[in-house]
Amino acid sequence: MSDTDSSWPDFLASLGATRADQDALDTLVFSRPANAEAGFASPLTHLGVIAATGEDAEHFLHNQLTNDVLGLASTDACLAGYCSPKGRLLATLLVWKSGDEVLLALPRTLLPATLKRLQMFVLRSKLKLTDATARLALVGFASPNPPLPGWPGRPWQRQALADGTLIRFPDAAGLQRCLWAGSPAQAVLAWQEAGLPAAPASLWRWTEIMAGVPQVLEPTREQFVPQMVNFELVGGVNFRKGCYPGQEIVARSQYLGKLKRRALLAFTDDASASAGVEVFSAADPGQPCGMVVNAEAGPDGRIACLVETKLELANSPVSLREPAGPALVIGELPYLLSDPA
Repeated sequence: MSDTDSSWPDFLASLGATRADQDALDTLVFSRPANAEAGFASPLTHLGVIAATGEDAEHFLHNQLTNDVLGLASTDACLAGYCSPKGRLLATLLVWKSGDEVLLALPRTLLPATLKRLQMFVLRSKLKLTDATARLALVGFASPNPPLPGWPGRPWQRQALADGTLIRFPDAAGLQRCLWAGSPAQAVLAWQEAGLPAAPASLWRWTEIMAGVPQVLEPTREQFVPQMVNFELVGGVNFRKGCYPGQEIVARSQYLGKLKRRALLAFTDDASASAGVEVFSAADPGQPCGMVVNAEAGPDGRIACLVETKLELANSPVSLREPAGPALVIGELPYLLSDPA
């Protein structure tokens, strides 16, 4: 990190950031703002970035991911999945193009394995894959009104700025949301211009859950076909593009029969709810009916969860860990759970 970029950790420390435990998802810890509904800014230290460069970068990623990288405009970003040959999600990624690079943001705990696996298939393709996490600061801005100039007008629209990139995310909890990406030194200026109070990344992840956008983490790696977590409903799968690992299984899940498993929004007062925890239904208590995909506490302390489950059991009482475990109250997603056409 350069002397200029060293201002980023110093800036975050001046806002009250402290180092997280070694095994924590985030590298920094903030106190939660008293009025999160009025907006906040979060350093997204739970995410890392892979950069792909070279003349074959777009073609290579197009053939590896669930979305259309070749057709992705420079004014847009998209979600994409990286699947195993069995169609199970190894990672969920945010993809955008910046200059001569294609950038992939994903949980930093999954970055080493994802980067290594992608590199295995480069073979004679003319591209280079690198870990770009250290040179890019990612910040989540959430506000009732746009806090920065150039704020994109629709979800997944990308605005290239002189000092970075703004990517609009789906609104959640009455807040407009953007991810900002740029150099650490530029991140300081963007944050100061936005004028929003600091918040932990867990609050940003709570807004992701409220928006119904899933993220695969280490405990849920290789657990879900994309449709099981509504990934195609939030724009993460293109069914008209060519082949990619697991494509046949993903397509079969979409077009043959009715989808029997989906992710639902649920709430609990149990603070131990976390990704990978099994879920049970009173209608069939002898075996798990699903799994927690993501879980984070909201401003009121209640835990919001995305829960993958059998739809036929969702109308019965659902609980965490065991049939008599903490209750889950099913909520309403911001989109419809549509069946394949």
